[in-house]
Amino acid sequence: MNAKALHTLEFHKIIDRLTEHAASQSGKDLCRHLTPSDDLSLIRLLQQQTADAFSRILKKGSPSFGGTKDVRGSLKRLEIGSSLNAIELLAVCTLLETAARAKSYGRKDNADLTRDSLDDYFDGLIPLSTISAEIRRCILSEEEISDEASSTLRQIRRSIKLANERIHTQLNSMVNGSVRTYLQDAVITMRDGRYCLPVKAEYRSQVSGMIHDQSSSGSTVFIEPMAVVRLNNDIKELLLKEQTEIEVILANLSTLVAEETQAVCNDFELLTELDFIFARAKLAQDYNGTAPVFNTQGYIHLRKARHPLLDSKQVVPIDIYLGKEFSQLIVTGPNTGGKTVSLKTVGLLTLMGQAGLHIPTLDRSELALFHQVYADIGDEQSIEQSLSTFSSHMTNIVKILEEVDDRSLVLFDELGAGTDPTEGAALAMSILSWLHQRDIRTMATTHYSELKVYALSTQGVENACCEFDIATLRPTYRLLIGIPGKSNAFAISSKLGLPDYIIDDARSRISETKENFEDLITDLENSKVTIEKEQVEITRYKEEIESLKTRLEQKYDKLDQRREDILREAHEKAHAILREAKEVADQTISNFNKYGQGSISMKQMEQERAKLRDQMSGLEKNMTIRPKQKSGKANKPADFKIGDTVKVLSLNLKGTVSTLPNAKGDLYVQMGILRSQVNIKDLELVDEPVITGPNLQKTGSGKIKMSKSATVSPEIKLLGMTVDEALGALDKYLDDAYLAHIPQVRIVHGKGTGALRTAVHNHLKRTRYVKSYRLGAFGEGESGVTIVEFK
Repeated sequence: MNAKALHTLEFHKIIDRLTEHAASQSGKDLCRHLTPSDDLSLIRLLQQQTADAFSRILKKGSPSFGGTKDVRGSLKRLEIGSSLNAIELLAVCTLLETAARAKSYGRKDNADLTRDSLDDYFDGLIPLSTISAEIRRCILSEEEISDEASSTLRQIRRSIKLANERIHTQLNSMVNGSVRTYLQDAVITMRDGRYCLPVKAEYRSQVSGMIHDQSSSGSTVFIEPMAVVRLNNDIKELLLKEQTEIEVILANLSTLVAEETQAVCNDFELLTELDFIFARAKLAQDYNGTAPVFNTQGYIHLRKARHPLLDSKQVVPIDIYLGKEFSQLIVTGPNTGGKTVSLKTVGLLTLMGQAGLHIPTLDRSELALFHQVYADIGDEQSIEQSLSTFSSHMTNIVKILEEVDDRSLVLFDELGAGTDPTEGAALAMSILSWLHQRDIRTMATTHYSELKVYALSTQGVENACCEFDIATLRPTYRLLIGIPGKSNAFAISSKLGLPDYIIDDARSRISETKENFEDLITDLENSKVTIEKEQVEITRYKEEIESLKTRLEQKYDKLDQRREDILREAHEKAHAILREAKEVADQTISNFNKYGQGSISMKQMEQERAKLRDQMSGLEKNMTIRPKQKSGKANKPADFKIGDTVKVLSLNLKGTVSTLPNAKGDLYVQMGILRSQVNIKDLELVDEPVITGPNLQKTGSGKIKMSKSATVSPEIKLLGMTVDEALGALDKYLDDAYLAHIPQVRIVHGKGTGALRTAVHNHLKRTRYVKSYRLGAFGEGESGVTIVEFK
């Protein structure tokens, strides 16, 4: 990418922010040298690495790479046989400890076995924990070697300590004894690494020893008493031995590191790369970035894009698309309206995406792969344009036109500005036309109305504008693609207090065609805003409908489950009741057989009978359904006649009265094959229409009734029959079902070839008492079943 475009679009500011997130100096160096690439495979790899690091940060937090020290220079010295000092060894130790922490961070749980693009980096780390632990054991700090580094060093330091104690004892006895009067101060001091006493100059001959120093005034001389010279010499010798032993220890540690120089260098390189990758992820986390989708067709579609250098709480997201239906986008509108921000957003996000950085947009935003990005962006806020400014811009444009090709993105800000408006507009149209003919993706901002007309009249060129609120005299910074912008000069001037007669005079100086064009732009802008609002409402309604649909489906699922539970529970209870009834019946038969063989009194039999009646009553209570409340007056015995159709409320079954009520109101009702004694309080008269037909009989009440009303099934199965057999059986069944007053029946004919279904439907069409028929719905048998409803 050309350096001018990188600087113009402020890519260096993004790099500065990226560098702040790197923890190591080597990681910061990688960040500073990051540039956009035109290698699509490399771009996708960088984007995938950033996305994987972002995901790990969300799950585990950020790893620490602050201990990544550049030890390559030290490793080079090891290769030629040199030893490292304590500072260098500590740097190696810190590097290895950072590698161990990173290795631990990179491990995944057993439940998460999916590999990502960072696993190879973490797997490649070799912490060399034994070496780092040995260095840490021997070296306490950059200036201190541990006593435990070796037994020899420990013995030497013990000897030094004992010698120091003997010297202090000897000198303290002198300070507090015979030489006290000769001393300037009663203290023990050090000169050139040897213990001395501060003796007054006039008494130097009274204290035998070696003079090592003298005060600046000459009043004090620092004498090493002869009594401690030998001890001081011993300490000097011990200190030399200590330094020699320390060098041996450092040499041994250096030897350990030298055996693993390749592994240490590899750890440094991997940690540096990981620091660089996680810096990109942290930057994406700062502005909530997403990975763009790249294409090679020159198509850009940024969804809710935000300029990353602007305050995320104040910037207005914009939707920008370019390169599919049109290759040029002309953005118009008033100053301070956001035109340049839109232009820079497209350019900067393109550079960031091709550098492997996430971009601040919604997910699934698309970027095209460009080999070059060219930008000519000046200060569009300036109100003074000089010839030199125009010349500067034109020089830059000439250079761009010489280098640009169909794999480039070109950005122009205020194209043609700085000269005569007529000539500037003509030049701008010629430049844009030349780029358009070569299918070069171009985005330009302008004030010229001629360019608005050019965009409207040229295929593959589209207008756009930055919305401006006339009521508040403030831009909304929303980008509206599809309509040109209006300058709004008259409206703004009027709001700011310019007299109306001046504005009217100005209007009269504009041609009617241009004024009509500006009015058309206003109408288009208002229509665009209205349509966008309606689209938002439609989207919200769709979401509400989807939510209601989901809730309804869940409700149906719950109802189906509840129905199955109720049916299962009812079947279980019915089975239990039948089992109990069978046991009572068996016991009753056994008892009566026993009574028939012996001489049992009538009283005992009556007791058994009462007991049986109580048991049956209990069973009936379990089997019955709570009767519905009858509407109207209570039944009287005189209301019931033999042959009347009644409904037994407790059983929810229809039947025919077989006997007249007795004194208690009990009578027998025939319900199919079941004949049961029921009280009139549990009955409801059913007023059915009079019908005629075969097998009918007239009852005493004058109504026509069936002789086998409750023996017809609500379903007939025709599976396995020929068409002739099926139609014969179906015709008789429909007659019986209709006479039995069954409102709806189910015909099971199967799917097969459809011949039997067609024959059944043709027969139903010719049957006069069939009101309607239809195929079964989901759960009813679908196309293998026909549901028939009678008149």
